[in-house]
Amino acid sequence: MSPSAAGDQALVRQMLREVLVGREDPECFFAMCVSVLGHQETFSQFPSLIKPLSTANIRLHSVLTSIYQQYFSKTEHDELEFALALSLLETKNQQLSTTNYNQPQPLQLGLSSSGPRYEASPPQTSREIDSQKVTHLNNYDDQTPGKGQALCVLGSPASFSKQDTLSEGDQMMEEGDFNPSEKPKRSKNRRQRRKGAGKQVVGLPSSPSATAPVLLWFRRDLRLCDNPALTGSLEIGAPVIPVFIWSPEEEEGPGITVAMGGACKYWLHQALSSFCVSLERIGSHLIFLEANAQGNKVGSSLLLLKQLVKETGAGTVLANALYEPWLKERDDVVVSALQKEGVECRIFHSYCLRDPYSVSTEGVGLRGIGSVSHFMSCCKQNPGSTIGAPLEPPVSLPTPAHWPQGVPLDTLGLARMPRRKDGTIIDWAANIRNSWDFSEDGAHVRLDAFFHDGVYRYEKESGRADAPNTSCLSPYLHFGQLSPRWLLWDAKGARCRPPKFQRKLAWRDLAYWQLTLFPDLPWESLRPPYKALRWSTDRSHLKAWQRGKTGYPLVDAAMRQLWLTGWMNNYMRHVVASFLIAYLHFPWQEGYRWFQDTLVDADVAIDAMMWQNGGMCGLDHWNFVMHPVDAAMTCDPNGSYVRKWCPELADLPDELIHKPWKCPASMLRRAGVVFGQTYPERIITDLEERRSQSLQDVALVRKEFGQYVDKRSGCDLVPLPPRLVSEALGLSHKDGAVKSKGKEFLLPVITRMEFKHQQEDPDADALSNPYNAVLKGYVSRKRDETIAFLNERDFTASVMYEGAQRQERLQKDYRRMEGLPPPPSLRGRARRTPTAKDRFSIVPGGAVASLK
Repeated sequence: MSPSAAGDQALVRQMLREVLVGREDPECFFAMCVSVLGHQETFSQFPSLIKPLSTANIRLHSVLTSIYQQYFSKTEHDELEFALALSLLETKNQQLSTTNYNQPQPLQLGLSSSGPRYEASPPQTSREIDSQKVTHLNNYDDQTPGKGQALCVLGSPASFSKQDTLSEGDQMMEEGDFNPSEKPKRSKNRRQRRKGAGKQVVGLPSSPSATAPVLLWFRRDLRLCDNPALTGSLEIGAPVIPVFIWSPEEEEGPGITVAMGGACKYWLHQALSSFCVSLERIGSHLIFLEANAQGNKVGSSLLLLKQLVKETGAGTVLANALYEPWLKERDDVVVSALQKEGVECRIFHSYCLRDPYSVSTEGVGLRGIGSVSHFMSCCKQNPGSTIGAPLEPPVSLPTPAHWPQGVPLDTLGLARMPRRKDGTIIDWAANIRNSWDFSEDGAHVRLDAFFHDGVYRYEKESGRADAPNTSCLSPYLHFGQLSPRWLLWDAKGARCRPPKFQRKLAWRDLAYWQLTLFPDLPWESLRPPYKALRWSTDRSHLKAWQRGKTGYPLVDAAMRQLWLTGWMNNYMRHVVASFLIAYLHFPWQEGYRWFQDTLVDADVAIDAMMWQNGGMCGLDHWNFVMHPVDAAMTCDPNGSYVRKWCPELADLPDELIHKPWKCPASMLRRAGVVFGQTYPERIITDLEERRSQSLQDVALVRKEFGQYVDKRSGCDLVPLPPRLVSEALGLSHKDGAVKSKGKEFLLPVITRMEFKHQQEDPDADALSNPYNAVLKGYVSRKRDETIAFLNERDFTASVMYEGAQRQERLQKDYRRMEGLPPPPSLRGRARRTPTAKDRFSIVPGGAVASLK
């Protein structure tokens, strides 16, 4: 006997409530539902049946709603049965809401002629989960219930694993420890979860849907792991349309930024290609669109997004934030315009550990601004939101019924190679392609390799160019294939946790903070006097530096490595920057533009900050200059690095390979080195003269622009941006408290000591300056660690010994000039003096005469 439709609705609702509170048998509930499957009214009112559950069980309501929306086009019997099956799973496995979701135990629900049955399935391996992705209920015949297939549910769309987050007071707290307070789980376990084991996200296959899809706007976040925007799209429970919009006009700022050079574009092309493969593994794909500004001030990304919203009916646009001021302004315009049209827009913080727009100097002051220590103090004093634990990647993405039309990746022209007149292609990226794995998996493989090997030598040997002691993760961080939070979490979980490595993330955040304070950082010197410096105009010297033909092997090797692979380590970047600025006398902008074009990890904020500091114009003066020959003692003591990238010098001995001009003619002849033919002549020969000229030029402009030099401390004065002025005055910069430009606020900043001393004697040479900043490198060319340890331990004793020897020589010289006899030689062993006031005093034996 079949009850009425209205009675069925009330009965289903009541039975479902009874099941939820545990007072009813799920089998009885299921049998009752099967008996009323034929009533269309019951099915059509399904949303109203589950609506009351929003207060009782939010997760169950979310799951049922999502399934209802995703399977709307299926037959009513299939859809209702699928939802009811999920209800039984949720009821039977209530511990899912309270237990750890890192390793969920999927349930299997089988339907047989004898009635429903449910049981826990055996644990699956990552390979099994990757292969099947999601098993869903299909081909169910209501006349033959026994033919129903098993249903494997991995979790709800919003059930990402939220591990213990970091406390506010612990982020960026200590110098050298950019850390969470708790020791995280071993990174090995998290890497296994990244590979597919224990995923929690419900992955739904492609199906038509009545729900408005979500536009997931990818920019520099080409990853599945720890992607907040991707996680947010899954929590909505609607189909997701991943989109990438290429708009080169919007990438560049108002000045000459070279935000995306040739090497960066090539990496982006390869990264997008790899990311497409990753998305296809989870049942989705990336839509490529090319934007042309066409005179529009705001750019054309907004126009394309509006077209996509109109074409797809999307109700939400999600993206991860970018912090370049011109890109943030673009994003603000996009969000405002779309929200006016009723489209919800959400921007997630992900690219840096700390949102640079949230960093404040309140409670810390401005003294020492520009240094990483000052920045970390600001973060400690004014903690923002917690860093949190990394998010796990999804198993699959819900897909829309109809995909919008895009363009092929090659159409964007990111990897377009030049052609000769005869039509042949110049494949300048061949070595870059052979040197890197551009995928997200490649980033994690390199990270794992570093934490298993290089991390143990990073603290003391990261400057070595002849050994792989650095992580080489900067391009993956730049393009978002590896999140800084994931990197920090794995660094804290590694056995060796060098503070120096973790401080690199603080430097990265500092660069973006400076860029938000000084939007013209990539093209305008921050210290006004140095804009008037006298720079070289010899373009042949600049070209020789760019191509690695300066005649100085260490510089040439580094620049050739950059040209061929798109990368060099941080120490070598300092070497070539010092050579260009301090010895060749070229402005920092030339080096910045070349790096932006040739580095695969070219980052506007980081490159601009570092080149300004090296070019004497930034907030922080580097108190060192790398000598092109002496620096080799530190980074390439045996010449291995030079032999790799300058093979024409390979047969020279270790002692002379960094200064081949000192080799005898016979040695050069045997090594096959001919200056000007096989290896270039030195473009400059007198390095000390060039350094002295550089210091004299600095002293001249500092004297000319005396209003920008603090009379008391001798430090340079830098005009403050309005945001810092507001904070210094105790005003709220968020309200735009300081708007007038009538008065210039000047702040003393870190200034190199040799510049202060040089101003007192502007015509003095560099060697006579007691604060000469040129580093001489390590004395020991073999760099034996045991010897280095002994030297460090015995440093005080050796200084005392040298002082005693010097005093002895002075006494001998004095006696010789005065005609006095030499002092008597000391005999006997050192002994303690029992009559001395200090019982630990030691005097040489035989030096004390008896008094009579």
